[in-house]
Amino acid sequence: MRPPGTVPLPRRFYHRTAQELAPLLLNKLLVAPDGRAGRIVEVEAYSEDDPASHSHRGRTTRNATMFGPPGHLYVYFTYGMHWCANAVCGAPDDGTAVLLRALEPVAGLEKMRLARPAARTDRDLCRGPARLAQALGIDGEADGSDLVHGPFRILDDGVNPPPRPTTTTRVGITRAKELPWRWYVPGSRYVSRP
Repeated sequence: MRPPGTVPLPRRFYHRTAQELAPLLLNKLLVAPDGRAGRIVEVEAYSEDDPASHSHRGRTTRNATMFGPPGHLYVYFTYGMHWCANAVCGAPDDGTAVLLRALEPVAGLEKMRLARPAARTDRDLCRGPARLAQALGIDGEADGSDLVHGPFRILDDGVNPPPRPTTTTRVGITRAKELPWRWYVPGSRYVSRP
């Protein structure tokens, strides 16, 4: 069930480069099947020609979703303990996606708190890609989910992206770290690293 006053982003919305899509995802809602939801406040772009991207060395079993049709969720396991979620974009075989780095929690906070007992405050529930995934119950089973039809969806509730999002270099990578492919909502208390 979709929250009232929201519409799914159409498939064509994802037919863009990661660098074009990333800032447009800001202020959209990421919604889990059980109604947990957060407003996207921080994102990073990754593409096949980017040495920091999982798709840089070509298609593998792990990154196959990145090369699939746009508008799907690419979920990967990192550091042997964390799941992270990305919105696949571009055209099939492009190997490009937008990492969802942080959310402002807006619905299902009690369930998020149960999923993230280590969070000291609600502000910490979804600050960072691993925390975001844990708070919304995103794991390897969600890889390939259709963001248009569900079970996990990105919805528009009429809140526009910021006209001038903050643009910085990406966080936590060692290659191509000079590229300004991270965007966040200016002044948001929920971004992982201002």
